[in-house]
Amino acid sequence: MQTTWKGTISFGLVSIPVHLYSATQEHDVPLHQVHAKDGGRVRMKRYCEREEKEVPYAEIAKGYESPDGRTVTLSDEDLADLPLPSKKIIDVLAFVDEGEIDPLMFSKAYYVGVADKAAAKPYALLRDALTESGQIAVTKIALRTRESPAVLRVHDNTLVLQTCIWPDEVRPAAGIAPEGDVTVRPQELKMARSLMDTLSEDFDLAQLHDDYQQALQQVITARLEGVEVPHEEEPGEAPDNVIDLMEALRSSLKRAKGGRGAGAEETGAEEAGAEESGAEEEPAPRRRAPAKKSAPAARKTAAKAGSDTAAKTAEKDAAKGAAKGATRSSAAKRTTTRKPSAPRKAS
Repeated sequence: MQTTWKGTISFGLVSIPVHLYSATQEHDVPLHQVHAKDGGRVRMKRYCEREEKEVPYAEIAKGYESPDGRTVTLSDEDLADLPLPSKKIIDVLAFVDEGEIDPLMFSKAYYVGVADKAAAKPYALLRDALTESGQIAVTKIALRTRESPAVLRVHDNTLVLQTCIWPDEVRPAAGIAPEGDVTVRPQELKMARSLMDTLSEDFDLAQLHDDYQQALQQVITARLEGVEVPHEEEPGEAPDNVIDLMEALRSSLKRAKGGRGAGAEETGAEEAGAEESGAEEEPAPRRRAPAKKSAPAARKTAAKAGSDTAAKTAEKDAAKGAAKGATRSSAAKRTTTRKPSAPRKAS
């Protein structure tokens, strides 16, 4: 790697000679400015307004224009000789928990390597102390034409210096978030958490790729080969007004699951949906179905029910027979006790 900066880390009375190396690189497709009419390359020329001619890069310096119109010219030597301690020294100012620095302040990252073999032990000492404490070191550093706050932390057993912006360079977020009290129901929050868990399953950041660069390369290749430029169907427009938040969450959860099949998250989602339905409308109470009996118990119950029915039928028949006998006996008695009628006289 190419060295970006050379200097020393000052850790109390301990000095560690180090080099900085850029830790990141972007993989953009290089594009140039050309004349749209004929494809001719468009060049940017350094043109001096006073002399009305092009000047070479070696004669370029930096300048500052004051409010009254005067210009102050600053050469590279002027910038290199600034009375600034952080030009060559990374002075450790404090050690804090990583959560105390808002990630919004982080800027560019640099790997920190030792400048010579003698720096290996103090380098390892600082690295191991940061690892054991779980803290990061707050420092300042001057790179090129800017002094910045920075932090030292450990990544893959290597010290990393991450430059930051100054706290007053962070714009306030006032007026950005929705104003007023917005009520989120527990059912909606539970469904959102279920969706979060589903989207987090088996996630691997290394599997992400740059779709824009890939599509751009396909267009360039098609133009070079003289074939039709590939086109992709435009996705449908996203709704600009979510009316039913629960329904949107359910649909999102179903889409996120895809072919994964039902799981614990789906069960949680169904429970959340059931709670949501219960909160909106109380269902009518259901009658409790009688418990099913086992086969032997059912046969025993059926036999008992049959014997009881037969007994009751016999009792009814006996009662009917007794009633009929009593009726006949009563009729006979009435016949015997009745007086015979007198014979009619012959005329």
